[in-house]
Amino acid sequence: MIHPTAQIDPTAVLGEGVSIGAFSVIGSGVVIGDGTWVGPHVVIDAGTRIGRDNRFYQFASVGADPQDKKFHGETTWLEIGDRNHIREFVTINRGTGEGGGTTRLGNDNWILAYSHIAHDCTIGNHVVFSNNATLAGHVTIGDHVILSGFAGVHQFCRIGAHAFVGMGCLVNGDVPPFVMMADDYGRPRGINAEGLKRRGFTADRISRIKRAYRTLYVAGTPLAEARTQLAEQARDSEDVAALLAFIDASERGLAR
Repeated sequence: MIHPTAQIDPTAVLGEGVSIGAFSVIGSGVVIGDGTWVGPHVVIDAGTRIGRDNRFYQFASVGADPQDKKFHGETTWLEIGDRNHIREFVTINRGTGEGGGTTRLGNDNWILAYSHIAHDCTIGNHVVFSNNATLAGHVTIGDHVILSGFAGVHQFCRIGAHAFVGMGCLVNGDVPPFVMMADDYGRPRGINAEGLKRRGFTADRISRIKRAYRTLYVAGTPLAEARTQLAEQARDSEDVAALLAFIDASERGLAR
């Protein structure tokens, strides 16, 4: 399962059924879980720990040094979960010492060609990055988020679960759960109703989320007043409660 032209550091740990393609390079101390397939010309650098049944396509660069001038060679990590698809020319960097030390990618994600995940980012589960989607450092992405092609997210921003970011959209604030963002500089354009339907949300749940969205973005009330109304709505909806908790935890400020 190991191509004779592949370079595997003797300290790397490969699980059962791991396949390494032609001319790929596996660095020192790398851990790769059972059933993972690494295609040709892939580089996986030291400090990378990978779960099982992942697929890495040609020319991906995984676990390289962070692109941060404050990084001075300290030991940092990239942790990747299970069943992820990492497509061509994707770049994922390790964390930085000052940023917590670890970049994390969860389970069942599709990271499509030319996407970039910078240092100290945290990615949830069932996330899709379309081609050329790009994260700056310290970004947090919730479960079931979709980033369309050429979308970009500014450093330290958070994108809540089930959000959708449109093609070419540049996000420079926190995007609450369930919200759709569009336009060049990220404007809210309703909720991701179609995605919620596909994931089994009932009509009643979606209706309550829509009401919360209107309170936050359509009514024109100040954020403090909108928050008070959302707190009342959250009594009857766990989804609204999750949205409210996201707002309360925001340090960068909401994209509005």
